[in-house]
Amino acid sequence: MTTTTATRHDRRMYAIMNRREMQALSRTAARRRAWVAAHIALTAASVALWLGSVHLGPLWMPFALLALVLPWCVAMGVINGATRGLLELRDRMLDERQLHERDRVRAIAHRISLGALFAGAAGTGLAAWLGGVRFDGALLFPALFALLVAHWMLPAWVACLRVQDDAPDEVAHAG
Repeated sequence: MTTTTATRHDRRMYAIMNRREMQALSRTAARRRAWVAAHIALTAASVALWLGSVHLGPLWMPFALLALVLPWCVAMGVINGATRGLLELRDRMLDERQLHERDRVRAIAHRISLGALFAGAAGTGLAAWLGGVRFDGALLFPALFALLVAHWMLPAWVACLRVQDDAPDEVAHAG
């Protein structure tokens, strides 16, 4: 970490992303997987509720969406804490190893997004060609919006799943 050019904001964000008190929530791979799974479920539910409120219009959907905001933010905070701010901190706050890992995470997430887009395109193409299904565009916006959100969130999920467990002596000193 290079602190010579770090701003007050940089130092504050670094401190938030590296709080020892929060590291127990994501200390093991099983815990990190559970947090990522919970975040994926909360994200999917939020997207479904938002799209439902836009397209279907029931009055209860925006309130249900608001109820998901706090748990979504907590889960995102745990993910950011598990990665120690890998995707949130500026370049000047990361060392070379972290910068390399961030590039690697983004590359993996990009490949996953590309695979999802390819599968979606191939699936709709096959459905139209072999099944005679006509796509009128009613599902185009929801599908594209869901893919956009997945593309946006994938780097955080991948980064959290790639975090290595702390060495046993580091865990003893952290507790």
